[in-house]
Amino acid sequence: MAEGQPVRAVRAGALLLRLMPHLGLLVLLLALWEYAIRSGSITSIMVPKPSAVIGAMVDLYIVKGTIWPHFRITLAEAVLGFAAGAAIAISLAVASALSDPFRRYVAPYAVVLNVTPGIALTPVIIAWFGFGMGSKIALAAVISFFPIFVNTLTGLSQRDADREELFRSLGATPRDVFLKLRVPAALPLLFAGMKIGLTTALIGAVVAEFAQATAGVGVLMNRFSFKLDMANSIASLLSMTLIGLMLFYAMEFLDDRVVFWRRDARMTAVSRARARAWRAGNGS
Repeated sequence: MAEGQPVRAVRAGALLLRLMPHLGLLVLLLALWEYAIRSGSITSIMVPKPSAVIGAMVDLYIVKGTIWPHFRITLAEAVLGFAAGAAIAISLAVASALSDPFRRYVAPYAVVLNVTPGIALTPVIIAWFGFGMGSKIALAAVISFFPIFVNTLTGLSQRDADREELFRSLGATPRDVFLKLRVPAALPLLFAGMKIGLTTALIGAVVAEFAQATAGVGVLMNRFSFKLDMANSIASLLSMTLIGLMLFYAMEFLDDRVVFWRRDARMTAVSRARARAWRAGNGS
């Protein structure tokens, strides 16, 4: 443990040094924005001061806590919609990879679904699923479906003949080849598609909230916008950004843990952990 602490401290210091230029640029932009409004160069009616936005966020999150019920609803809609879309997309992609006739029939419909604007589907989906969470989850699932389906199918379709021949020479069955060779090889593309699908699921949920809903961050933003309360409106927009970042980095963390062999540091850490587990199991 004592040896690991200096290493973590060095990594934290290196991360801070990398972030300093970005933080400095952000502070400079906010200062220029604040000055432009205070000097009258930009009207504060349409573009609020950064200090007003920060005050609105403090009010929404801490003082009144108005944002939290809406935050949880939008987050749940995006996650549930993504889960439904990913389950369908991965299932169809696996079936398409295993059967060429199935792929020929399914792929065109997936393309048609993708080229249809999601916002155009909103009234239809609301009519089918009602005004509750169901319609938001459904639209999130529809919008997140295509990138996951395409990336998964692409990854499963990239076959290495030499590796497959090696597997068969060692007595592997077709099922072993698929599960132990093709699926692991497809995981990087699968996770790339899931990162895109997770963020587009949030877009679908928010679009459905804009169209018709009684709760959610999109609804809250609409209410503030109609009252020309731009500070709270932008604070709500930043809340959507926060949800998107949370979802993206959660998937990034999962990607780092599952597809560990793509990164030397993770590969070394996993190898050492497995070596320690093996030694402990054998009483070494």
